[in-house]
This record gives sequence, C-alpha cells and structure tokens, in this order.
Amino acid sequence: MNELSLIRKAIKGNKKCLEELLVMHSDQLYRSAFLYVRNREDALDVVQEASYKAFKSIGKLKNEKFFLTWLTRILIHCSYEVLNRKKKEIPLDIVKERNVDRAEQGVESLDLIDAINQLNEKHKDAIILFYFQDLPITQVAKIMNIPENTVKTYLSRGKERLKKSLGGMNHNGKKLISRSI
Repeated sequence: MNELSLIRKAIKGNKKCLEELLVMHSDQLYRSAFLYVRNREDALDVVQEASYKAFKSIGKLKNEKFFLTWLTRILIHCSYEVLNRKKKEIPLDIVKERNVDRAEQGVESLDLIDAINQLNEKHKDAIILFYFQDLPITQVAKIMNIPENTVKTYLSRGKERLKKSLGGMNHNGKKLISRSI
C-alpha cells in the first residue's frame, strides 16, 4: 500500500495505517528529536509523545499531502516541551554524562550539536529541517509557517552564527555545512 493511501485511511480512523506510517518515518523522527534534545532517552520520549499526539489528532489533518509536515510540527513542539521541562530539572552527573557522549559521538559532532543548540529557535529549526532532514525550502517554510525567503534568511544567518561559533572549519579543514540553498 502506498503512503498516500495509508494516510487517507489513517485520517479516517484506521490506527494500524497510522502505526505503519509512524514506523515508516521513525528513523527520521528519531534523528530530528535527537538533534533537539541531544540524548537518546529524551529523543525516544519525544518520538513517543509525538506519536501519541498524532494518534489523538490524526482526524484533524486536512490535507494528506502535508502529513509529514504536520507530524514534524508535532515533533518539534514535543521537543521544546521536553527541553522546557529539562530546564527546570537539576542535572546530577552532567560532567560524566557529557564525557560519555563525547566518547560515543566524537568531539566534532558534539561540538556541532552544541553550536546548533546555541542558535535561537527560528535559526535552529531551519538548520535542522533543511540540513539534517534534507527537506526542501518549500517544505521547511510550510512546517515553520513562514515565507520561503524568510527560511533562506534564517538559514543564512544560522550558518553564519555556526561558522563563528565553530571557527568556520572542522578539524580536517573542510567546511562544516556545505549543502547549498
């Protein structure tokens, strides 16, 4: 069954079809969530919460062509909810956890994730959706509910801020963000 027919059936209340769609997009959802919350457990929580909200509100989706846009918006909102909750918590072993993360992910990728998380929300959303999710600018604009030229501005300014905070090059002398707009 193709994705569009699964979406149509899910909108009409077929929970199995929605489950199949969520499984189909689970890797992309997890990667996006991880970029926001920066750890495995929270990313899994975000995906689970986004899936739950999708199950509750799939009937409200007006246009099946925008299913992934709709689902990505839910995921972003859930990510920010987790981040806001985390701000209120006091981390106990942050130094130990951070050293384990560096060993697992590599210093360079952690530095990039840290730099992305330093950006304001608009620039961060645009960078993650465009560069990490490989979404076209039109799709990013729909998800963020802004004009395409604004997305281009956010990407440009976000890239400049990343270059400044990371020194413009990685350890191998390669550009950090090379996908052109």
